[in-house]
Amino acid sequence: MNNVRSAWLLNRTDAGGGQTRVDTRLAPLGTMAPEGVLATRDGVIPGAQNGLRALDGLYVSGDQGMTGKVTPGRAVVQGTEPAGSYPVAVTDYVPLTFADGDPNNPRVDLVVLRVYDAQQDTSNRTEAVVEIVQGVPGTNPAAPATPRAAIALAEVTVPAGASAGKGGINWDTVRDRRRATVAVGGIIPRGWGQNFPGGYVGQYRDTGTSLERWDGTQWKPYPEPRAVWRDYTPEWGADNGPAPRIGNGALSGRYLHDGSVVHFTAGLRIGSTTNWGGAGKNGNWWLSLPVRPTGPAINGHLKARVDNGYYHGGCFLEASRHVNGSACGWTSNNGDGTPSGGWMDADWPRSVGEGNWFTVFGTYEAAE
Repeated sequence: MNNVRSAWLLNRTDAGGGQTRVDTRLAPLGTMAPEGVLATRDGVIPGAQNGLRALDGLYVSGDQGMTGKVTPGRAVVQGTEPAGSYPVAVTDYVPLTFADGDPNNPRVDLVVLRVYDAQQDTSNRTEAVVEIVQGVPGTNPAAPATPRAAIALAEVTVPAGASAGKGGINWDTVRDRRRATVAVGGIIPRGWGQNFPGGYVGQYRDTGTSLERWDGTQWKPYPEPRAVWRDYTPEWGADNGPAPRIGNGALSGRYLHDGSVVHFTAGLRIGSTTNWGGAGKNGNWWLSLPVRPTGPAINGHLKARVDNGYYHGGCFLEASRHVNGSACGWTSNNGDGTPSGGWMDADWPRSVGEGNWFTVFGTYEAAE
Protein backbone atom coordinates (compact mmCIF):
# COMPACT_ATOMS: atom_id res chain seq x y z
CA MET A 1 0.00 0.00 0.00
CA ASN A 2 1.30 3.44 -0.91
CA ASN A 3 1.56 5.62 2.23
CA VAL A 4 1.74 8.91 0.30
CA ARG A 5 -1.48 9.68 -1.54
CA SER A 6 -2.80 12.54 -3.64
CA ALA A 7 -6.51 12.97 -4.25
CA TRP A 8 -6.69 14.10 -7.85
CA LEU A 9 -8.68 12.17 -10.40
CA LEU A 10 -6.72 9.91 -12.71
CA ASN A 11 -7.79 7.85 -15.65
CA ARG A 12 -9.13 4.64 -14.15
CA THR A 13 -7.26 2.62 -16.74
CA ASP A 14 -3.92 4.21 -15.80
CA ALA A 15 -1.47 1.59 -14.57
CA GLY A 16 -0.92 3.66 -11.42
CA GLY A 17 -4.58 3.32 -10.43
CA GLY A 18 -7.26 5.93 -9.94
CA GLN A 19 -8.40 7.96 -7.01
CA THR A 20 -9.82 5.65 -4.37
CA ARG A 21 -12.54 6.39 -1.87
CA VAL A 22 -9.98 6.21 0.96
CA ASP A 23 -7.77 8.73 -0.88
CA THR A 24 -10.70 11.10 -1.09
CA ARG A 25 -11.54 10.75 2.61
CA LEU A 26 -7.96 11.17 3.82
CA ALA A 27 -6.83 14.05 1.64
CA PRO A 28 -7.77 17.64 2.63
CA LEU A 29 -10.88 18.91 0.90
CA GLY A 30 -12.45 22.32 0.41
CA THR A 31 -11.19 25.68 -0.78
CA MET A 32 -7.89 26.46 0.93
CA ALA A 33 -6.39 29.88 1.66
CA PRO A 34 -5.86 31.58 -1.73
CA GLU A 35 -2.74 33.31 -3.01
CA GLY A 36 -4.45 34.45 -6.16
CA VAL A 37 -7.57 33.87 -8.19
CA LEU A 38 -6.59 30.29 -9.05
CA ALA A 39 -3.55 29.71 -6.82
CA THR A 40 -3.67 28.23 -3.32
CA ARG A 41 -1.37 28.85 -0.38
CA ASP A 42 0.39 25.54 -0.10
CA GLY A 43 1.53 24.08 3.18
CA VAL A 44 0.78 21.62 5.95
CA ILE A 45 -2.70 21.29 7.43
CA PRO A 46 -2.53 22.26 11.15
CA GLY A 47 -3.27 19.70 13.80
CA ALA A 48 -1.61 18.07 16.81
CA GLN A 49 -2.27 15.43 19.39
CA ASN A 50 -4.21 17.00 22.29
CA GLY A 51 -3.84 20.41 20.64
CA LEU A 52 -0.40 20.96 22.19
CA ARG A 53 1.20 22.42 19.03
CA ALA A 54 0.16 24.04 15.78
CA LEU A 55 1.75 21.47 13.46
CA ASP A 56 2.48 17.81 14.17
CA GLY A 57 2.04 16.63 10.58
CA LEU A 58 4.98 16.02 8.22
CA TYR A 59 7.61 16.73 10.89
CA VAL A 60 11.14 15.61 10.04
CA SER A 61 13.09 13.96 12.85
CA GLY A 62 16.13 11.73 13.15
CA ASP A 63 16.49 8.09 14.02
CA GLN A 64 20.24 7.48 14.11
CA GLY A 65 23.26 7.91 11.90
CA MET A 66 22.11 9.00 8.45
CA THR A 67 18.46 8.01 8.74
CA GLY A 68 15.38 9.93 9.75
CA LYS A 69 11.65 9.92 9.20
CA VAL A 70 8.66 12.09 8.34
CA THR A 71 5.54 11.86 10.48
CA PRO A 72 2.07 11.33 8.98
CA GLY A 73 0.12 14.42 8.04
CA ARG A 74 -1.85 16.25 5.39
CA ALA A 75 -0.86 19.03 3.05
CA VAL A 76 -1.76 20.98 -0.06
CA VAL A 77 0.87 21.31 -2.80
CA GLN A 78 0.48 24.06 -5.40
CA GLY A 79 1.66 23.30 -8.91
CA THR A 80 1.68 25.93 -11.62
CA GLU A 81 -1.42 28.08 -11.52
CA PRO A 82 -2.97 26.35 -14.57
CA ALA A 83 -2.19 22.94 -13.04
CA GLY A 84 -3.94 23.75 -9.78
CA SER A 85 -3.21 22.45 -6.29
CA TYR A 86 -2.89 18.89 -5.07
CA PRO A 87 -4.32 17.69 -1.73
CA VAL A 88 -1.97 15.10 -0.23
CA ALA A 89 -2.15 12.74 2.75
CA VAL A 90 0.81 10.89 4.25
CA THR A 91 -0.75 8.04 6.21
CA ASP A 92 2.29 6.47 7.89
CA TYR A 93 5.86 7.33 8.82
CA VAL A 94 8.10 7.74 5.78
CA PRO A 95 11.75 6.68 6.27
CA LEU A 96 14.58 8.91 5.06
CA THR A 97 18.16 7.87 4.24
CA PHE A 98 20.70 10.63 3.53
CA ALA A 99 23.77 10.16 1.39
CA ASP A 100 27.13 10.23 3.15
CA GLY A 101 28.78 13.60 3.61
CA ASP A 102 31.29 15.12 1.23
CA PRO A 103 34.87 14.37 2.38
CA ASN A 104 35.79 18.07 2.68
CA ASN A 105 32.70 20.26 3.07
CA PRO A 106 29.27 20.12 4.65
CA ARG A 107 26.09 20.37 2.62
CA VAL A 108 22.43 21.14 3.30
CA ASP A 109 19.79 18.75 1.97
CA LEU A 110 16.15 19.71 1.59
CA VAL A 111 13.35 17.30 2.52
CA VAL A 112 10.26 17.97 0.41
CA LEU A 113 6.78 16.67 -0.23
CA ARG A 114 6.54 16.61 -4.02
CA VAL A 115 3.91 15.84 -6.63
CA TYR A 116 4.80 14.41 -10.05
CA ASP A 117 2.09 14.77 -12.68
CA ALA A 118 2.85 13.44 -16.12
CA GLN A 119 0.14 15.63 -17.60
CA GLN A 120 1.83 18.77 -16.25
CA ASP A 121 5.57 18.00 -16.27
CA THR A 122 8.12 15.88 -18.12
CA SER A 123 8.69 13.36 -15.34
CA ASN A 124 6.59 10.61 -16.92
CA ARG A 125 5.43 9.91 -13.36
CA THR A 126 2.10 10.36 -11.62
CA GLU A 127 2.55 10.17 -7.86
CA ALA A 128 3.12 12.08 -4.65
CA VAL A 129 6.36 11.36 -2.76
CA VAL A 130 8.53 12.49 0.12
CA GLU A 131 12.06 12.91 -1.17
CA ILE A 132 15.45 14.42 -0.38
CA VAL A 133 16.84 17.12 -2.67
CA GLN A 134 20.59 16.91 -2.16
CA GLY A 135 22.47 20.18 -1.71
CA VAL A 136 25.89 21.24 -2.99
CA PRO A 137 28.81 20.92 -0.53
CA GLY A 138 30.62 24.13 0.37
CA THR A 139 32.25 26.09 3.17
CA ASN A 140 28.95 27.94 3.72
CA PRO A 141 26.41 25.65 2.09
CA ALA A 142 22.85 26.72 1.33
CA ALA A 143 19.76 24.58 0.94
CA PRO A 144 18.72 23.88 -2.65
CA ALA A 145 15.66 25.59 -4.09
CA THR A 146 12.29 23.96 -3.55
CA PRO A 147 11.25 22.17 -6.77
CA ARG A 148 8.07 23.08 -8.60
CA ALA A 149 4.95 21.37 -7.24
CA ALA A 150 6.64 20.69 -3.90
CA ILE A 151 6.68 22.08 -0.37
CA ALA A 152 9.76 22.20 1.83
CA LEU A 153 9.61 20.27 5.09
CA ALA A 154 13.09 20.63 6.57
CA GLU A 155 16.70 21.61 5.94
CA VAL A 156 19.13 18.93 7.13
CA THR A 157 22.84 19.72 7.43
CA VAL A 158 25.09 16.80 6.49
CA PRO A 159 28.55 17.36 8.02
CA ALA A 160 31.72 16.78 6.02
CA GLY A 161 32.71 13.12 6.15
CA ALA A 162 29.46 12.09 7.87
CA SER A 163 28.33 8.50 7.51
CA ALA A 164 26.48 5.91 9.54
CA GLY A 165 29.75 4.85 11.14
CA LYS A 166 31.26 8.32 11.52
CA GLY A 167 29.01 10.48 13.63
CA GLY A 168 26.12 10.76 11.23
CA ILE A 169 23.81 13.80 11.28
CA ASN A 170 23.36 16.15 14.24
CA TRP A 171 19.57 16.18 14.29
CA ASP A 172 19.49 19.13 16.70
CA THR A 173 20.56 21.36 13.79
CA VAL A 174 17.60 20.49 11.54
CA ARG A 175 15.67 23.61 10.41
CA ASP A 176 11.92 23.11 10.28
CA ARG A 177 10.69 24.54 6.96
CA ARG A 178 7.03 23.63 7.26
CA ARG A 179 4.45 26.35 6.87
CA ALA A 180 0.74 26.03 7.54
CA THR A 181 -2.25 26.49 5.32
CA VAL A 182 -5.93 26.51 6.23
CA ALA A 183 -9.30 26.74 4.56
CA VAL A 184 -10.30 30.14 3.21
CA GLY A 185 -11.37 32.34 6.10
CA GLY A 186 -9.27 30.41 8.59
CA ILE A 187 -6.44 31.88 10.67
CA ILE A 188 -3.03 30.77 9.39
CA PRO A 189 -0.86 29.46 12.27
CA ARG A 190 2.74 30.57 12.61
CA GLY A 191 5.18 28.43 10.66
CA TRP A 192 8.28 28.86 8.53
CA GLY A 193 8.70 32.50 7.54
CA GLN A 194 6.49 35.51 8.17
CA ASN A 195 7.55 37.48 5.10
CA PHE A 196 4.66 36.58 2.82
CA PRO A 197 1.77 38.68 1.54
CA GLY A 198 -1.84 37.97 2.30
CA GLY A 199 -4.09 36.42 -0.31
CA TYR A 200 -7.01 38.80 0.22
CA VAL A 201 -8.00 41.81 2.29
CA GLY A 202 -9.32 40.60 5.62
CA GLN A 203 -7.13 37.49 5.91
CA TYR A 204 -5.76 36.72 9.38
CA ARG A 205 -2.61 35.05 10.62
CA ASP A 206 -1.20 34.08 14.00
CA THR A 207 2.25 35.52 14.78
CA GLY A 208 2.72 33.21 17.74
CA THR A 209 1.73 35.89 20.26
CA SER A 210 -1.05 37.84 18.54
CA LEU A 211 -3.17 38.15 15.39
CA GLU A 212 -2.46 40.20 12.28
CA ARG A 213 -4.85 41.24 9.51
CA TRP A 214 -3.91 41.79 5.85
CA ASP A 215 -5.10 45.23 4.69
CA GLY A 216 -4.14 44.86 1.03
CA THR A 217 -0.57 46.10 1.39
CA GLN A 218 0.70 44.91 4.77
CA TRP A 219 -0.01 42.78 7.83
CA LYS A 220 -1.26 44.95 10.69
CA PRO A 221 -1.87 44.02 14.34
CA TYR A 222 -5.45 42.99 15.07
CA PRO A 223 -7.10 44.45 16.91
CA GLU A 224 -5.05 47.57 16.35
CA PRO A 225 -3.18 48.64 19.50
CA ARG A 226 -5.23 50.77 21.84
CA ALA A 227 -4.18 54.36 22.30
CA VAL A 228 -1.94 55.03 25.30
CA TRP A 229 -1.29 58.12 27.39
CA ARG A 230 1.69 60.15 26.14
CA ASP A 231 3.70 63.06 27.51
CA TYR A 232 3.80 66.46 25.86
CA THR A 233 5.16 69.85 26.90
CA PRO A 234 2.59 72.58 26.40
CA GLU A 235 3.49 76.13 25.45
CA TRP A 236 2.44 78.99 27.74
CA GLY A 237 1.22 82.21 26.18
CA ALA A 238 -0.91 85.29 26.72
CA ASP A 239 -3.21 87.29 24.46
CA ASN A 240 -2.09 90.64 25.86
CA GLY A 241 1.33 92.02 26.72
CA PRO A 242 4.70 90.30 26.41
CA ALA A 243 4.81 86.51 26.33
CA PRO A 244 5.33 85.00 29.79
CA ARG A 245 8.55 83.05 30.44
CA ILE A 246 8.63 79.85 32.45
CA GLY A 247 12.15 80.29 33.89
CA ASN A 248 12.70 77.66 36.57
CA GLY A 249 9.00 76.89 36.68
CA ALA A 250 7.52 73.86 34.96
CA LEU A 251 5.20 73.02 32.07
CA SER A 252 3.92 69.49 31.69
CA GLY A 253 1.17 67.63 29.89
CA ARG A 254 -0.30 64.21 29.17
CA TYR A 255 -2.78 63.18 26.50
CA LEU A 256 -4.53 60.18 24.97
CA HIS A 257 -5.52 60.36 21.28
CA ASP A 258 -7.99 57.55 20.56
CA GLY A 259 -9.47 57.86 17.09
CA SER A 260 -11.16 61.24 16.89
CA VAL A 261 -11.24 61.76 20.68
CA VAL A 262 -8.51 63.49 22.69
CA HIS A 263 -8.26 63.45 26.48
CA PHE A 264 -5.64 65.80 27.91
CA THR A 265 -4.27 67.53 30.98
CA ALA A 266 -1.74 70.39 30.94
CA GLY A 267 -0.11 72.09 33.91
CA LEU A 268 1.81 75.28 34.73
CA ARG A 269 3.86 75.67 37.94
CA ILE A 270 5.25 79.11 38.81
CA GLY A 271 8.96 79.20 39.74
CA SER A 272 11.11 81.83 41.43
CA THR A 273 12.43 83.07 38.06
CA THR A 274 9.18 82.69 36.16
CA ASN A 275 8.28 85.94 34.37
CA TRP A 276 4.51 86.01 34.58
CA GLY A 277 4.40 89.78 34.23
CA GLY A 278 2.07 91.15 36.81
CA ALA A 279 -1.21 93.01 36.75
CA GLY A 280 -1.81 94.87 33.51
CA LYS A 281 1.09 93.19 31.70
CA ASN A 282 -0.04 89.68 30.83
CA GLY A 283 -3.71 89.00 30.20
CA ASN A 284 -5.68 85.90 29.21
CA TRP A 285 -3.16 83.13 29.65
CA TRP A 286 -3.37 79.96 27.59
CA LEU A 287 -1.67 76.54 27.38
CA SER A 288 -1.34 74.80 24.03
CA LEU A 289 -3.23 71.59 23.28
CA PRO A 290 -1.49 68.37 22.15
CA VAL A 291 -3.70 67.82 19.07
CA ARG A 292 -5.60 70.45 17.10
CA PRO A 293 -9.34 70.45 17.89
CA THR A 294 -12.12 70.72 15.36
CA GLY A 295 -15.35 72.69 15.36
CA PRO A 296 -16.28 75.62 17.63
CA ALA A 297 -14.69 76.19 21.04
CA ILE A 298 -15.98 73.92 23.79
CA ASN A 299 -15.74 74.02 27.56
CA GLY A 300 -12.78 72.62 29.46
CA HIS A 301 -11.90 72.54 33.14
CA LEU A 302 -9.42 74.34 35.39
CA LYS A 303 -7.91 73.66 38.81
CA ALA A 304 -5.45 75.95 40.55
CA ARG A 305 -3.60 76.48 43.81
CA VAL A 306 -2.87 80.16 44.50
CA ASP A 307 -1.78 81.64 47.86
CA ASN A 308 -2.70 78.44 49.72
CA GLY A 309 -6.18 78.52 48.24
CA TYR A 310 -7.58 75.91 45.85
CA TYR A 311 -9.79 77.07 43.00
CA HIS A 312 -11.98 75.32 40.44
CA GLY A 313 -13.25 76.84 37.25
CA GLY A 314 -13.44 76.54 33.51
CA CYS A 315 -11.69 77.36 30.26
CA PHE A 316 -12.29 77.20 26.50
CA LEU A 317 -10.73 74.60 24.20
CA GLU A 318 -10.39 76.11 20.74
CA ALA A 319 -8.27 75.99 17.58
CA SER A 320 -6.64 79.47 17.68
CA ARG A 321 -3.61 80.92 19.54
CA HIS A 322 -1.36 77.96 18.64
CA VAL A 323 -0.76 75.52 15.79
CA ASN A 324 -2.52 72.84 17.86
CA GLY A 325 -5.04 75.18 19.48
CA SER A 326 -5.17 76.18 23.14
CA ALA A 327 -6.96 76.00 26.43
CA CYS A 328 -7.67 79.70 27.13
CA GLY A 329 -10.01 82.02 29.03
CA TRP A 330 -9.30 80.61 32.50
CA THR A 331 -11.95 81.53 35.08
CA SER A 332 -12.55 80.54 38.68
CA ASN A 333 -15.72 80.03 40.65
CA ASN A 334 -16.76 81.65 43.90
CA GLY A 335 -17.08 79.55 47.03
CA ASP A 336 -20.74 78.92 46.27
CA GLY A 337 -19.87 77.58 42.80
CA THR A 338 -20.98 80.63 40.83
CA PRO A 339 -18.52 82.15 38.29
CA SER A 340 -16.33 84.90 39.72
CA GLY A 341 -16.42 86.81 36.43
CA GLY A 342 -12.67 87.46 36.20
CA TRP A 343 -9.91 85.88 34.17
CA MET A 344 -7.44 83.84 36.18
CA ASP A 345 -4.13 85.23 34.91
CA ALA A 346 -1.65 87.99 35.79
CA ASP A 347 -4.53 90.46 36.20
CA TRP A 348 -6.22 88.25 38.77
CA PRO A 349 -6.51 90.17 42.09
CA ARG A 350 -4.28 87.69 43.89
CA SER A 351 -0.53 87.34 43.69
CA VAL A 352 0.86 84.58 41.47
CA GLY A 353 4.00 83.67 43.36
CA GLU A 354 6.44 80.77 43.40
CA GLY A 355 4.89 77.35 43.92
CA ASN A 356 1.44 78.30 42.69
CA TRP A 357 0.08 76.07 39.96
CA PHE A 358 -2.65 75.95 37.33
CA THR A 359 -4.01 72.86 35.54
CA VAL A 360 -6.37 72.72 32.57
CA PHE A 361 -7.94 69.48 31.36
CA GLY A 362 -10.76 68.12 29.24
CA THR A 363 -11.93 66.08 26.28
CA TYR A 364 -12.47 67.23 22.72
CA GLU A 365 -12.77 66.09 19.12
CA ALA A 366 -9.54 66.07 17.09
CA ALA A 367 -9.35 67.75 13.70
CA GLU A 368 -7.44 64.77 12.22
